[in-house]
Amino acid sequence: MRRYTSTVYRALNLIHKPHAVHRADRGKPRVLQQAQLERYCELIAALKIRTTNKQGRHLSTRRAIELLEDYGVETEQGLVRAPKGILTRSTVNEYLSRWLLNQSRLLRQPPAVRFQAEHSNDCWQFDLSPSDLKHIEKPEWIDLSKGEPTLMLFSVVDDRSGVAYQEYHCVYGEDAETALRFLFNAMVPKADPTFPFQGRPKMIYLDNGPVAKRRVFQNVMQALGIECQTHIPAGKDGTRTTARSKGKVERPFRTVKEAHETLYHFHKPETEVQANEWLMRYLVRTYNVQGHRSEPHSRIEDWLANLPAEGLREMCTWEQFCRFAREPERRKIGIDARVTIEGTTFEVEPDMAGESVVLLWGLFDNELYAEFNGERFGPF
Repeated sequence: MRRYTSTVYRALNLIHKPHAVHRADRGKPRVLQQAQLERYCELIAALKIRTTNKQGRHLSTRRAIELLEDYGVETEQGLVRAPKGILTRSTVNEYLSRWLLNQSRLLRQPPAVRFQAEHSNDCWQFDLSPSDLKHIEKPEWIDLSKGEPTLMLFSVVDDRSGVAYQEYHCVYGEDAETALRFLFNAMVPKADPTFPFQGRPKMIYLDNGPVAKRRVFQNVMQALGIECQTHIPAGKDGTRTTARSKGKVERPFRTVKEAHETLYHFHKPETEVQANEWLMRYLVRTYNVQGHRSEPHSRIEDWLANLPAEGLREMCTWEQFCRFAREPERRKIGIDARVTIEGTTFEVEPDMAGESVVLLWGLFDNELYAEFNGERFGPF
């Protein structure tokens, strides 16, 4: 076929000419004015967020449109009702996504803010976790009415260095008595001279559970000069997953269960004392000598290198600690100068018969003290 020069130039000229790729109103709603549709989309997004439950189920877009058309939504500016037949599911979903009003955008978590204490013992993270061993063969004590006790891992982790101290305890749930006994053991000097971890921390970060809610636990921490910072429950701080704030104490649980407790398949500890001996050997010789999360030395070396300038805050004696754990309670003494506490009957001074006195009964006490007319009597 013959082609003329003018035909070729005409075709080349058409190739390089600009042409419309999209409509001129692309991205702009055509069913309604943009401001009006945006208002409806905001209300639909609010309905979906408001009806979201813990499993993530929420109102569908189609059902939200029906509610907005049939009943409307009451706002600060008054009742807002959409006209029937204008809004469709595909249109609303498109603009919810385009205007960043969809579920994934609105429920997106804020960026994680990582924190680390400046000095050792500035902050300890404290938590409990059931052991994978579940039970011990020969527990030290058993409450026949409650069955076999659960073997629980108690743990504190220094926020700065990551040094961990853990103990096994057979308990029935989370109780303040065992938690306080464990914290005392964590704060006093250890029998092993190669493990210098000790002292009273400035703050303890823990769950807002049964231990933190006990008044006696709060009183003991206040007497020791330790601030208690409780963990924020899930859903109480917007869309942020609050559980990630205590990861420093949760991660050692997993390490101990995977690297240490898995060996119990070959040889199980028979008693709680034996289990704690094996656990302490693992913590001292293996876990705490492993590398720090960001520094070029071990965890225990980081703890020693970042002690506060004023030094460690020494822990009190066990006797003084027991005095801190006493809860004052006003009771009326019987006419026979006797009073019954938790099934145990105590005989007090004869002058207290029929009088109201303040009883001092501690978690770790086997004896009773009483205050009457400004004087302390006991032990009974």
